[in-house]
Amino acid sequence: MSEAGGNLRRYGVPNGVLGLKGPVEKPAPGTLPLRGDLAHMALAASHLAAHYVIPHPRIVGTSGASLHLAPRRDAEVHHQLAAGTDVELLDIAGEWAWVCLGPEGPAGYCLTAQLAPVGA
Repeated sequence: MSEAGGNLRRYGVPNGVLGLKGPVEKPAPGTLPLRGDLAHMALAASHLAAHYVIPHPRIVGTSGASLHLAPRRDAEVHHQLAAGTDVELLDIAGEWAWVCLGPEGPAGYCLTAQLAPVGA
């Protein structure tokens, strides 16, 4: 995927042995870029997921974007993102993109059509 967005961050695998030291409170939906199957790479040292992803920078398109709690049009919208907002793309499934503003969140699903084309 090509780089897009003006706020490019670099994420890598954390140093040292990764492991959880005890229970971690599950964050509220939409707060952190964390699902049971996938999490933002920056959360690898603090949260357990089956896989971790280094995000791709993207930009919200000219109409803005709605962050949903689930990849469905009828799912609750918990954030509105303005046009031109830098986001980090974590996953795409069909017409839905799972994005966040950074490892501290918020995170949610928006329609891929709400993101600016790569290279635009």
